[in-house]
Amino acid sequence: MLRDTKIAIIGCGNLGGSILNGLLQLTEISADHIHVTKRNPKNLLPFQDKGVRVHSDNVIAATDADLIILGVKPFNVTSILQEIKPVLNPQKQIIVSLATGITLEEMYQVVDPNTIIFRAMPNIAADIQESVTCVCGKNFRPEQEILIKELFDSIGTTITIDENLMEAATVLGACGIAYVLRFMRAMIQGGIQIGFDAKTASQIVNQTVKGAAELMIQKNIHPEEAIDKVTTPKGCTIVGLNEMEHQGFSAAMVRGVLASYQKIEKT
Repeated sequence: MLRDTKIAIIGCGNLGGSILNGLLQLTEISADHIHVTKRNPKNLLPFQDKGVRVHSDNVIAATDADLIILGVKPFNVTSILQEIKPVLNPQKQIIVSLATGITLEEMYQVVDPNTIIFRAMPNIAADIQESVTCVCGKNFRPEQEILIKELFDSIGTTITIDENLMEAATVLGACGIAYVLRFMRAMIQGGIQIGFDAKTASQIVNQTVKGAAELMIQKNIHPEEAIDKVTTPKGCTIVGLNEMEHQGFSAAMVRGVLASYQKIEKT
């Protein structure tokens, strides 16, 4: 299904660009089936060399698309929907919003109530086809849900959730990648302090984090189960973990997650 789908990414910023990069790595998707728009599309021109249709006309992009991805900031969603509404076909086209905090109900206040709309929250690992994307939607038929899952499965893993969890998904999946990267940066800094050069410390940390994630995925185990295997009595691992906990490591992580969530709720 995805092979023949014409896709428009309206407001192709960092996240939209990551999705586009992931899609272009798929041999079954033709680049000339993809429109990308931005108010100033200058930095999107390299995609034009790959066959993608790059411009700033949202109406043209929406008219030609089967699937319209809104990559714009939340405060621009309403105005973009108003702009493209005259050319939308509620029975055939699918709208996918990537905007944090903009509900399906808010979008239906602008467009035809029969329009097929999904909300999706991927992360920037879409760039390398390793995103986790949470989705929810309304008015869709089973084959349309399959198409959306196929789209986001092509850039990682897709999880269907209830809409009331979309903001939580944003924090855990999209903000969460920044939390992990900050942890990695701190671990690299520690590695430098105990004697490694920055490049070697980065190589060790990158593979360690990748290995830890794959261990969780492939073994389907709780993190504590794996931690127990490397914390020997009176060993260096448990000493390090206990010091981190004394300094509030886990509490700080949880508080950070909650702070991000509360910020979305207030927006």
